[in-house]
Amino acid sequence: MISWKTLDSFFSQSPSRKCPVCSPKPKDSVAASPDKKARAGQDEPSLPPSSPQSPEQLDHIQRKAPLLRLEAQTVPLGFGESWKRHLSGEFRQPYFKQLMEFVAEERKHYSVYPPPHQVFTWTQMCDIDDVKVVILGQDPYHEPNQAHGLCFSVQRPVPPPPSLKNIYKELSTDIDGFVHPDHGDLSRWSKQGVLLLNAVLTVRVQQANSHKGRGWEQFTDAVVRWLSQNLHGLVFLLWGSQAQKKGSAIDRRRHHVLQTTHPSPLSAYRGFFGCRHFSKANELLQKSGKKPIDWTDL
Repeated sequence: MISWKTLDSFFSQSPSRKCPVCSPKPKDSVAASPDKKARAGQDEPSLPPSSPQSPEQLDHIQRKAPLLRLEAQTVPLGFGESWKRHLSGEFRQPYFKQLMEFVAEERKHYSVYPPPHQVFTWTQMCDIDDVKVVILGQDPYHEPNQAHGLCFSVQRPVPPPPSLKNIYKELSTDIDGFVHPDHGDLSRWSKQGVLLLNAVLTVRVQQANSHKGRGWEQFTDAVVRWLSQNLHGLVFLLWGSQAQKKGSAIDRRRHHVLQTTHPSPLSAYRGFFGCRHFSKANELLQKSGKKPIDWTDL
C-alpha cells in the first residue's frame, strides 16, 4: 500500500535539484558585459530547461497528487494492480468503508483469518483479464494457519481439509495423470487463471460464517458481475446452493456454468463425485479458444 510519505516524496521536488533561476548567485560572480549578453541570443545555443517536466506536466502532477493520496488511503493492503484498476470504485462506497472498519475492530479483539496481507491473494495470482475458470466458495477456513485468500486452499504444510480431499478424489477419477498431492495449496491453479473466490473473505477464529452479512458479499458480487460483463468464455464452477445463488447474475450467453452439490462430506455423494467438472471445464475452454488448465500442476 502506498504511504503518504512515499507519495509526498514522489511529488515533491528533490532537495538535490536546485533551480538555476531561483538559486542565489555566488557573491564573486561577474556580471556579463552588455556585448556578451547581446551575442548570447545569437551565437550561443539555447540552454536546456531546468526541469525535465513542462509547466503543463508539473501542473498535472500537482493536481493528481491529492487523488492518488486518497486512493492510497482506500485501496486495501495486497490488492492486485490489474484488479484495482477495475474494482477501485467499490473501495469508495460507504459499505466498503464500514466493512474495513468492522474487520479492523475484529482484529483488535480476536484472531481473524486470513492475515491482512493474504485477504486478497486471489488478486495477486494472475491479472484480471487472464481469468479463465471461476470457483466460488463460502468463507475462509477458520482454524489457525489454514486460510490464505484462496477458497478451498490451505497453506503448506497444513493437510487438506475434508472438502479438498473430496476435490482431489474427483480429480483422480476425472483427470488422467492426477496424483493426490501431500498438501492443500492450490496457488498453482490460480497462476493459470483459476479464480478461487470465497463469498466472504475473512472469518473469526473457530467461528464459521462469523463475518457473514457484513459487506463482503456485496463486494464479491461486484467481482463476479465485472467478470461476467467484461470477459468472454469463462467457466464458472458452482458447487452447492450458496455458490449457485451467487452465480445467478452470470450472463450465461457469454459464459459457461457447471453446477453440482458442494464437495463437503455431507453432500459430495449426492452429485459432486462423478460430475467431471474439471475435464468438462477444459473442453469448454478449448471451444472458446483458451488454453486448458493443467489440473495436475500442484
